[in-house]
Amino acid sequence: MEKLSLLIDELSNRLGRTFSWLTLVMVVAMAAIVVLRYVFQIGSIALQESIIYINALIFTFGVAYTLKEQGHVRVDIFYSRLNEKKRAWVDLFGTLLFLVPSSCFIVWICWDYVAVSWRIREGSAESSGLPFVYLLKAAILVLPAMLLLQGISEIVKAISVIKRRDF
Repeated sequence: MEKLSLLIDELSNRLGRTFSWLTLVMVVAMAAIVVLRYVFQIGSIALQESIIYINALIFTFGVAYTLKEQGHVRVDIFYSRLNEKKRAWVDLFGTLLFLVPSSCFIVWICWDYVAVSWRIREGSAESSGLPFVYLLKAAILVLPAMLLLQGISEIVKAISVIKRRDF
C-alpha cells in the first residue's frame, strides 16, 4: 500500500509542478490582453477566455499537489500541538469524513452537467470564443478525482503513522 501512496504522490508532484508553469503563461497572456487592448485597440475574446481555461487547469492539477504538500488552509489551533500519531488520526478522519464525501458529492452532482456539455460538444457563447467549453467543464470532474486519488495516498500515510510502533 505504501508503494501505491508513493506512486500517487509522484503523480501529484509531477502534475502539480508541470501545471504550475501555467501561472507564467497566464501572466503573459494577461499582459498580452492588456497591451493588445490598450495600446493597439485590439480585443480577443478567445485570448480572454483562455485565461479561464488556464486558471482551471492550474487549480485542477494543483489541488492534489497542494494536498500532498499540506498546503490547504487549515484551522491550526490544536493540530500543531499534537504529536505525529494524533495528527495522523486527525488527517485520517478529516480525509474520510470530509474529503472523500465532498469529492464524491461533487462528481455525483456534476456528472450530468458535464455529460450534457460533452454530448453537445459545447462551445463558447461568443462567436469568436473558444469552442472547448466541454473540456473546461470536464475539469469539474477531474478536480475531485485528483483529490480522491491524493486522498487515498493521505489515508495510507496516516494509517502507516498510526500503525508505527514507537520504542
